Amino acid sequence: MGWTLIDLFCGAGGMSYGFVDKAFCGAFECVAAVDSDAASIETHKANVNGPAIHMGIEEWLEAGDIPPADVVIGGPPCQGFSLLNRDRVGDERRALWEPFLEVVRLSGASIFVMENVAELYRSPELLDIKAKAKEMGFETVEEVLNTANYGVPQTRRRTIVLGWKEGAFEGKPVFPPLETHRAPDKSSNLPVWRTVKDTISHLPPPKGAEIFGQDVMGLHFGRRPTDKSRARYRAVPPGGNRFDLQKNAPEITPNCWIKKTSGGTDLFGRLWWDRPSVTIRTEFFKPEKGRYLHPEEHRPITHCEAALLMGFPKTFKFKGTKIEVARQIGNAVPPPFARELGEMVASMLQPLKATA
Repeated sequence: MGWTLIDLFCGAGGMSYGFVDKAFCGAFECVAAVDSDAASIETHKANVNGPAIHMGIEEWLEAGDIPPADVVIGGPPCQGFSLLNRDRVGDERRALWEPFLEVVRLSGASIFVMENVAELYRSPELLDIKAKAKEMGFETVEEVLNTANYGVPQTRRRTIVLGWKEGAFEGKPVFPPLETHRAPDKSSNLPVWRTVKDTISHLPPPKGAEIFGQDVMGLHFGRRPTDKSRARYRAVPPGGNRFDLQKNAPEITPNCWIKKTSGGTDLFGRLWWDRPSVTIRTEFFKPEKGRYLHPEEHRPITHCEAALLMGFPKTFKFKGTKIEVARQIGNAVPPPFARELGEMVASMLQPLKATA
């Protein structure tokens, strides 16, 4: 049996999977996974051994059934920190790190790993998190990491906070984890970033418009776009975006885009074959939300393609409706990235196991 972990706000289980599955880190056993989303818990149960509990973290704390664990991992909901949430001041989700740390205390964990959006790094809440952890006897270190540097075909930047009990380990941990891949403009002996072409170019055209299987390959279905939507897709060239749509087909460009002559260049954009994907969010199936058009085909990426760009293996099983599964994919921690975090934590714990 490996070291034990609790996964809070576990979602589909991307982080648990990276720590627990033998094809990834494989050094841990999940003794509790908690999330308030029912479909996510069913997905977690289908892929990760161990109790998966459909319950809010505060309700779970009130129930008082916190098992002992070596490590607590998880990502308190990040919308309160996201730049996409313009009204984030006072958002109650920002305070969910407090019950997270309470579980760390009650479980007796000697390490915690907290994942959140990049914006956490410069937020006042990070100072609060570090102060509370210090009060609990934990040292902390934090960094914004890009998942593309860890084998994920996606440039997803996330704040990782690592905490460990003062005096429990000799020296400082190796943090951040050693990178496994490099940007094309960097010089090293590491392989370059994995690309969209590496990941999804082998797939056939989507099949149907509904989920036809539980695993990732069963999510390779399309949509039923209108004729106008199809015409809009065709108006966007490789690597293009909404500005190309406006130039090539102004008559079918939404008025709100015509009036807004500046702004983000990812909206209604095509992914590039020779780069990692942009950050996969929960509404990746809507190209008006970001750069989510297929590099060549006149359609948005499928749920299958989004899951593969997140680093989920083809055999991973998702439960729920199309909308629920999309939310699980967009909110997940990419398993290859979680694997590197798991290896880092295992290297910290190894000396303790050796002397036990």
